[in-house]
Amino acid sequence: MASTSGSIAFLGVGLMGSRQAKRLLDGGHPLTVWNRSREKAEALAPFGASVADTAHEAVQDADIVILMLENGAIVRNVLFSQDVIETLRPGSIVVDMSSIKPAEAQEHAKRLAERGIHHIDAPVSGGTVGAEQGTLAIMAGGDAGVYARVEPILSVMGRPVHVGPQGAGQLAKLANQIIVGVTIGAVAEALLLAQRGGADPAKVREALRGGFAESRILDLHGQRMVERDFATKGRSVTHLKDLDNALDAAERLMMDAVPYTALTASLFRGLIENAGDLDHSGLLVELERRNGAAA
Repeated sequence: MASTSGSIAFLGVGLMGSRQAKRLLDGGHPLTVWNRSREKAEALAPFGASVADTAHEAVQDADIVILMLENGAIVRNVLFSQDVIETLRPGSIVVDMSSIKPAEAQEHAKRLAERGIHHIDAPVSGGTVGAEQGTLAIMAGGDAGVYARVEPILSVMGRPVHVGPQGAGQLAKLANQIIVGVTIGAVAEALLLAQRGGADPAKVREALRGGFAESRILDLHGQRMVERDFATKGRSVTHLKDLDNALDAAERLMMDAVPYTALTASLFRGLIENAGDLDHSGLLVELERRNGAAA
């Protein structure tokens, strides 16, 4: 189906962004793409994307600009230090699907609004599989009317939900990362306990399936732990960044007790320092290290 929403610029077509952009192209949406490493953008040209040399060039005729970048500092640099804000037309919409601090999203929205440019923060969950299949959970913050204008575009990439004002999307993503991280840690600890006591962790995982402990984490990440398949599907470095952002948000909101988030962040920090940037199911390796077991 052809787009009725005007032209779209997509900035940041790495592992996630390339798959999201491909979904939009397959849906008939006119798309200009830019990436710091040009070859990643050029990979989308056979599917109909126009490739821009700079972020500034990419947004020149855009009605909607989608960002999928690594962190808040990079988002700030692209928006405000590469002539993007000066190039965007009043009334255009920036949809930031990067995972950044809520305070950063609010700051960016304020600076864009001074130029008459709208902003939606819409981070995602679901990984590369969700991006490829168009099943991402998309958590959107910002003005409800502006959100309604971009909802059809977001729906091509997944299941969007408007969760509140500017920054609320990022808060929802942090909530997601807390739940995922803590649950990965709980599954790892449980399977390690079972193994140390002489039970077969693969059979324990099988026995727990369908009971109250059932979850996608027990299913997918538990299987990776059983198989010791820690090839990166979800980066531990990225998960730690999100947990640190959650701790920053909690401090700003004057929450003094966020023990699960703090402990999980500590586990990820130890994992990265001692074993490198494994898949986040590799928390099992850090728990083994802390318990004196060989990885």
